[in-house]
Amino acid sequence: MAQHYRPGRSLLIFTVGIIGLLVWSFLPGERHTPKLGLDLRGGTQVILSPSLPAGETLTQDQLNQTVSIIRQRVDGFGVAESEVTIQGSGNGAKIIVTIPGETSRTVVDQLKTTAQLNFRPVLAIDLGSPQPTSAPSTSASPSSSSSAAPSATPEPSPTPKVSVAPELLVPPIQSPDGSGDFADRFAALDCADSEILSGSTDDPAQYLISCEENGSVKYALAPADLVGTDIESATAGLPQQGAGGWQVDLLMTTSGAKKFADSTTKLSALESPNDQFAIVLDGVVISAPSVNEAILGGSAIISGSFTADEARALAQVLKYGALPIGLEVDEVQQISPTLGNDQLQAGLIAGGFGLLLVIVYLLVYYRALGVIAVVSLIAAALMTYLVFIILGRGIGFTLTLSGVAGAIVAIGITADSFIIYFERIRDEIREGKRLRVAIDQGWIRARRTILAADFVSLLSAGILYYLSVGSVRGFAFTLGLITFVDIAVAFMFTRALVTRLGNTKWMNSGSAWSGVSPTRLGVTTTTSEVN
Repeated sequence: MAQHYRPGRSLLIFTVGIIGLLVWSFLPGERHTPKLGLDLRGGTQVILSPSLPAGETLTQDQLNQTVSIIRQRVDGFGVAESEVTIQGSGNGAKIIVTIPGETSRTVVDQLKTTAQLNFRPVLAIDLGSPQPTSAPSTSASPSSSSSAAPSATPEPSPTPKVSVAPELLVPPIQSPDGSGDFADRFAALDCADSEILSGSTDDPAQYLISCEENGSVKYALAPADLVGTDIESATAGLPQQGAGGWQVDLLMTTSGAKKFADSTTKLSALESPNDQFAIVLDGVVISAPSVNEAILGGSAIISGSFTADEARALAQVLKYGALPIGLEVDEVQQISPTLGNDQLQAGLIAGGFGLLLVIVYLLVYYRALGVIAVVSLIAAALMTYLVFIILGRGIGFTLTLSGVAGAIVAIGITADSFIIYFERIRDEIREGKRLRVAIDQGWIRARRTILAADFVSLLSAGILYYLSVGSVRGFAFTLGLITFVDIAVAFMFTRALVTRLGNTKWMNSGSAWSGVSPTRLGVTTTTSEVN
């Protein structure tokens, strides 16, 4: 099948791919350089301390679980080589989070968010005083089909109005701390209190008095029918119909879906406001939609006036779980990249000198084939640079010193691929085959070795990535990424160039500068026979 190979088509596909990467990388209004990591660009260090009720002791299990969840959240920002470490022990322990690059306040807030999500039946609502029409509002809507869509949260009425469920009045419900009648506390709560709207620990087994996040509605809520652990996944996105703002789609677990179906079945048979359930995040009501009929699909949508960042942040904390303890931000400080820049400069000088020696060796030893190897290395470097830019924008990939090390190792593997191919061609010529036949037969033998070597590299990179954290993951990710680049360049570019060059009269003339001269390879005669 070798005679049917079309090098021109391979070169065209490769060129179109490079042009596509160039256009994607340099889109107007986007970042046009790779995203640099903490050691190259500097970054942010956040110091968190546990916040526990008086008399409680922080266990090591709680601390380890908290660190694990924070690490998952930080890794969810992208392959950013972030680090999460523990300093100290017990109640005096500190959690230190180091994040490369500029860090928004939203990211810092996510690190300390407990993300306790509860679905609670509504016992009473107080619409309070009239609110300005410009006040923001957020709604939530469970969904399994379009016919199951609930009605929106009631708009504030022009005069104060209180709807109280019978459960609140007969018999009186005591507050969780036993300090007094629940109805009295409900009447006394002021939703303008910033401490209420800033969130609190929410015990799903207790009754709760809370407010909607914009302070417009006050709620008395029953114990939770569903909790955060009943959520299997959470993703942010736009409505499928294309209308409306950003939303968070929730998928329940098997047990959660049954609880959700039982809860909505019960609520749909009640009168307002008892046909509503409140979606409560960290003690604050995100929304309280009405339920018109039982929802059996095991899914829900939290929607409303979310921005894209707010929707992604909410989905992320719900996806990775609730923190077992509360956290307070002690300090947020910027870290200088000076040391990393010095190390990078020294590393680039050493790497450049080593690359120069490799290029000189390839040109001296392989002559014309060495030129193809150098051009292929340039193509691989360009492709790698463009992919770094695209991944930096798309998934937050951050290039650090360890990533640079992974790139250097991977480029060395790429050079090995060229050498394997060239040596296979030489072996075929030593066996007496003509150049064109040697190029085709040499590729058939070389590609197996190239794929085997690349597979080992990918396997090593995958194991390192999934079993390690921090900078080692960055090294592994870069190694695996550039191994894929090696495969693309070797199969689509290098082979095509060698085939094209092998079809020229000059290469077949036996010139000493071709790199495949039969005389230099110890062959005195050639034959057209193919063994």
